[in-house]
Amino acid sequence: MPPIDDTVRCLIEAALGDDDPDGPVRWHAISVLRQRGDLESFIEARRLCAADDVRERLLGVDIMGMLDRFVDRTLPVLRYLAASDDDIMVLYSVLIAFGHLADPRSLPSVMDLAAHADPRVRYGAAYALQHVLGDPPDRAGLEALRALAADSDADVADWASLGVALTTGGEIDAHDLLPPRDQNPLTAGGEI
Repeated sequence: MPPIDDTVRCLIEAALGDDDPDGPVRWHAISVLRQRGDLESFIEARRLCAADDVRERLLGVDIMGMLDRFVDRTLPVLRYLAASDDDIMVLYSVLIAFGHLADPRSLPSVMDLAAHADPRVRYGAAYALQHVLGDPPDRAGLEALRALAADSDADVADWASLGVALTTGGEIDAHDLLPPRDQNPLTAGGEI
């Protein structure tokens, strides 16, 4: 990987130049911005979150999710995007950022997106919920996580099941995770 000038502007340009959202140049730049953790990095991330271009919004969200020092200023921006953006990957990234920031004030936004039609968004919600439930865990949030553990998408259900186990100390009622008896391929049409 070629060296990147560590000015905020150069880091942003390098990250935007990496077409892969999981690319090494992009995430190296985000990592350097996280290490900087300064106001300039936050201001640039906030500016990106307001962009018309989806790639820029995604980058802004991914940076904000790493700037926990500015959580009080970051959460309103992320909550606004959670309520108003219609791009699936932006919503997914917002949920991952909520999970990284681990602030219970984001719980209402995460719960709203937990019922989203797209499984990628529900997957992000399954990841975020376990981190934003608070201590003790919010009951409604824990129920949302349990509902995701029974999701029709296997990846969502698996991640949510792990979240339930980690949040409750391993106390998962496997019966709650099974589909209704008439839809369960193991029990439909007869006894086990």
